[in-house]
Amino acid sequence: MELRHLRYFVCVAEEQNIGRAALRLHISQPPLTRQIQQIEDEIGAQLFRRTGRGVELTDAGRVLYDDARQILAMAERAAERANKAAQGLMGRLDVAVFGSGIFGPIPQLLRHFREAYPEVNIVLHTLDKEEQVDALRHRRVSLAFNRLMRPVDGLVSETLLTEPLYVALPDGHALAAADAVAPAALEGQPLVLYPTGSRPSFIDRALQLCRDSGFEAQVAQEVGDVVHALTLVATGCGMCLVPRSATSLQLPGIAFRPLAHAARVDLCCIYREDDGSVILQALLESMRRAVAEGRVGG
Repeated sequence: MELRHLRYFVCVAEEQNIGRAALRLHISQPPLTRQIQQIEDEIGAQLFRRTGRGVELTDAGRVLYDDARQILAMAERAAERANKAAQGLMGRLDVAVFGSGIFGPIPQLLRHFREAYPEVNIVLHTLDKEEQVDALRHRRVSLAFNRLMRPVDGLVSETLLTEPLYVALPDGHALAAADAVAPAALEGQPLVLYPTGSRPSFIDRALQLCRDSGFEAQVAQEVGDVVHALTLVATGCGMCLVPRSATSLQLPGIAFRPLAHAARVDLCCIYREDDGSVILQALLESMRRAVAEGRVGG
């Protein structure tokens, strides 16, 4: 039984008259009568009985009518959902996140997209840089956020924005009294660096900034992420450099001061070069527009 047969049947049931149903369906009456007879033959039951004014449903017809309406409604919803998916208005996006960007720009970027595309389900995965590359290559995620990406064949690393650097230091430290901290003031100070793992990383950015200022960093510890780094700063272990987005992590015992330097660090989105997904393209355009219009902190 085809969907059009169910539509014919439902129309006759609603009109309770073959002639009126034929007019509504824009077909002649004899073909419609034959279609109803074919449905009855296929089911093996009489669906309509004749009355003085037309037809009415039998018990079997009422059961089929209820089910047929649900089937037709489901088919209509399925077509609508497929059409929305084709336009990038519905579907699922798997996104990999890692690092300090999750405390600032990334939620802002994704929120702007969700406001425009509320029926797209965004699923977040916490993966480090190497895991992100592997997940992209094996199509487990469509997009990843990270910083300081090295070139990878088949992947595009697009810089969305850059953030100024801040110094996180114990709130009782002498430098906490300054409005801004000069890079040279970090000489001899114990630094907590992050993240360990695939290089280049933010560690390299911090080390190079110290070298450019004429000294080698005094490394107290290297840890996996910004949360662990700031926890150590709060204990008095040292200080660390962070992007501005990390300053939203207001842990007790920490003061954030701008770095008196033009140094910035990028936030990139990484995706497959050959990914033609309409939903992915919609996300990329949404993020570019949000940054261009100044709706995202950088």
